Amino acid sequence: MEEKKFDLNTVIGFVLIFGIFAWMFYVNKPTPEEIEAEKAKQEQVEAEQNTEENKTTNFIKESEAIVANPQDSLALVAAKSQLGAFAYAASLPSAKENITKIENEVLSLKINNRGGYIEEALLKNFKTYDSVPLYLIKDGKNASFNINFGTTDNRILNTKDLFFEPTVTKNGDNTVLSMKLKVSESKFLEYRYELKPNDYMLDFSIKSQGLQQVINSSQAINLDWKLQAIRQAKSASYENRYTDIHYEYDNGKDDFTGQGEFDEDQEEQVSWIGFKQHFFTSVLLSDTPFKTATFASKNVANTSELDDKDIKVTKEFAASVPLELTGGELSYNMNWYYGPTDYKILSSYERNLDEIVPLGWGIFGVINRYIFIPFFGFLSGFLPFGIAIVVMTIVVRIVLSPVTYKSYVSQAKMKILKPEIAEITEKYKDNAMKKQQETMALYSKAGASPMSGCLPALMQIPVFYALFNFFPSAFDLRQKSFLWADDLSSYDTIAKLPFEIPFYGDHISLFPILASIAIFIYMMMTTGQTMQTQQPGMPNMKFIMYLSPLMMLVFFNNYASGLSLYYFISNLITIGIMLVIKNVIIDEDKIHAKIQENKKKPKKQGKFQKKMKELMEQAEQQKGKK
Repeated sequence: MEEKKFDLNTVIGFVLIFGIFAWMFYVNKPTPEEIEAEKAKQEQVEAEQNTEENKTTNFIKESEAIVANPQDSLALVAAKSQLGAFAYAASLPSAKENITKIENEVLSLKINNRGGYIEEALLKNFKTYDSVPLYLIKDGKNASFNINFGTTDNRILNTKDLFFEPTVTKNGDNTVLSMKLKVSESKFLEYRYELKPNDYMLDFSIKSQGLQQVINSSQAINLDWKLQAIRQAKSASYENRYTDIHYEYDNGKDDFTGQGEFDEDQEEQVSWIGFKQHFFTSVLLSDTPFKTATFASKNVANTSELDDKDIKVTKEFAASVPLELTGGELSYNMNWYYGPTDYKILSSYERNLDEIVPLGWGIFGVINRYIFIPFFGFLSGFLPFGIAIVVMTIVVRIVLSPVTYKSYVSQAKMKILKPEIAEITEKYKDNAMKKQQETMALYSKAGASPMSGCLPALMQIPVFYALFNFFPSAFDLRQKSFLWADDLSSYDTIAKLPFEIPFYGDHISLFPILASIAIFIYMMMTTGQTMQTQQPGMPNMKFIMYLSPLMMLVFFNNYASGLSLYYFISNLITIGIMLVIKNVIIDEDKIHAKIQENKKKPKKQGKFQKKMKELMEQAEQQKGKK
């Protein structure tokens, strides 16, 4: 009777919770005046954003480049006064805004004469969430690459303000672009790009020739790389969660800065720097590790205040590294990577770039690398991606079914012992130590343990957490549809809301709802078996466990639909397995009879158990003397 009363209270509690949520959403619904105020605030934010964008997207042209017409002697004198030896570059025909394009089957790059840096990077085989061409760098507005150096005649120059002379050649099937910043025909600073067929990685080098007497070796030479992360995904806030800086340092160690905003973070012996977005990444690699590297990250758009549709860029990244001269010259062999954050592609380069993909630390990453990624790759090779998730889920649950079986047997034993435990609790309600001693003796004789039900559940945590990292990071799921979900790497939508609900969003996703229902049914099946009588002053564990479906419903509304699909199918299968175990495999009467037999048998105690029993008996005796 007490159990039924609790169930009724639980139902009433849930009705009240959802009633409170509904009331909160209604009360928080904006009035017409608030809507107008919010609109004015939004316009102000957009104006500030545009101002900030003008500052950040125009950092390539912070100062005017010097162009000297050879026919104009005054212009030549002015160029010589400002640029010194590099006035020669300003007098060449290439001293103008002009673009050189190199491309292969997957990547199209545009390099501007001014600065010699890539001002446009287009990934040819991909589209953004709204089906427009996918650029990592667009029109030179969201990226900057500059070398700041001093000259022997006491000038400070920036390569981004100077003009390079382009030359395109072929090296077999590779396209080679040489960009030279000239002091004379035989003395120059060169950026050399070499693009291979069907490759997102291109060779890049920075070398100088004959500039020992031009570059001041006593002054710092700094390479500065900046990039604004152009929004590519349907949910800017979700994409921003996976947008950060990754790097390799100290002979193979790797780390990342995290998703927060920070002004400066420094590391030594850095061999590559990756400006990572959720599914696309820009990486600068160097064969000669940089002595130090300083990183900075800034949230350009406040995803908590701006509507998703108004967000164009998510974060602005910056990296600064010192360059060192060798024999008075610069000589660095490097690489650029502009491409997908795809584990298979990144790992194929054998440069430790696969660490950019957030697969989880320790055992979780191992499970993903050596089990789930190969297995899912195998399934998706001949099955549609949604079906591959379903099949993978079925296999995982079948593999874990022995653990589920052991957990359920333990729960069944605890359920059978519950009346006897209740008797012990009532009998020794005024003697906590004796109650514990008798309870442990009952467990020992019956061959049961409260922990035996927890351990199988704990064994499943590595799999659970590994898959929690796997699905949001699986590049293959990007823009792949299944049933009503048009993109398994993003949230599914069955209805748009006319307002924003805190933590929930402005839409309703069906997969999280189905997963929440499945979890709730599973909780109803298992909670009653394992929970003992609630102790005074202790939280209601049943109520706490019932919060899991609510958490799933709210927080997974904005997560990848592929992840919610997995949890939905996984819980359905678990429910099915438990029904089979309960109604077909396990006979509770037999378990009860076996427990009674175990209780009659003398139980051999180990040294530790004997010692603990003696200590408890001594404590009981001491308590009796007082």
